[in-house]
Amino acid sequence: MIWFIADPHFGHANIIRYCHRPYSSVEEMNAALISNWNALVKPTDTVYVVGDVAMGDAQAYLARLNGRKILIFGHHDRNPQLLCSHFEEITPFKQVTIEGQDIVLCHYPLMDWPGREQGAWQLHGHKHGTYLPLEGKQWDVGVDVNNYRPVSFAQIKAIMSGRREAHGPAAGDPSR
Repeated sequence: MIWFIADPHFGHANIIRYCHRPYSSVEEMNAALISNWNALVKPTDTVYVVGDVAMGDAQAYLARLNGRKILIFGHHDRNPQLLCSHFEEITPFKQVTIEGQDIVLCHYPLMDWPGREQGAWQLHGHKHGTYLPLEGKQWDVGVDVNNYRPVSFAQIKAIMSGRREAHGPAAGDPSR
């Protein structure tokens, strides 16, 4: 199975206050995020982590998470080289095709992305559910938007079936 997640911010005590997370401590948040992840993700599943894994040392958290992990790093993933032993790949941007669906992964929401006008999806994090209106088939896979859990490809597919296609140039494109 294939999963997507962004912005767990393991070890980041202030994120609880910033994002109004329902946890009384960073330890409680870390434990809940790990439990939620492992309740869904099997060791053989693939998880695309779309940035902001942890503040500080992520090793203790990552070692406890199921699945083959691929990191599309965000601005809090300051030293991705330290994470190499836990991820099969680390990159700032990734294009994948799953069941014939083109998907662009970037920590940041993009105004335009490759294949947008042909139905490609863009999955991101970074905004914690607070952002400008989405353009076409975009979704924030961050934990703050998705009940503090990874989101499956099947769930994303259902979400996208209810979103309108992008037609024409992206907002702000001078050729519009």
